[in-house]
Amino acid sequence: MSSNEEHVISVGINSLGEYIYMQMNITGKLEHEDYMLMVPMLENAIKGIKKPKIEVLIDATDFEGWSLEAAWDDLKFGMKHKDEFRKIAFVGNKKYEEYGIKISNWFLSGEMQYFEDVNAAKEWIKA
Repeated sequence: MSSNEEHVISVGINSLGEYIYMQMNITGKLEHEDYMLMVPMLENAIKGIKKPKIEVLIDATDFEGWSLEAAWDDLKFGMKHKDEFRKIAFVGNKKYEEYGIKISNWFLSGEMQYFEDVNAAKEWIKA
């Protein structure tokens, strides 16, 4: 990654008992190093909860994809916790992201939905 590429990931985590709400904003391209920072934070948030119920809002409107190793990291994390995700709202603006979300639904016990509007995504998560 060149020094002038914008690369930002912010993660907010709120928990109440077994319910975990995460909001992620992603700008730029995700790298393996990002997962080395994010995964321990996410794992710590659900540590000690017998059956966590996780809801996630991902704002990826400025997302440019993953490196190959980061994509692998994402898949490993998702498969490890696939039964704990209740809802994942993915906000993007690329057609291939919408198709990727539809495919991802096959592997999760919860629901994953694609949105192009962050407010609509928030409403769906709350429902």
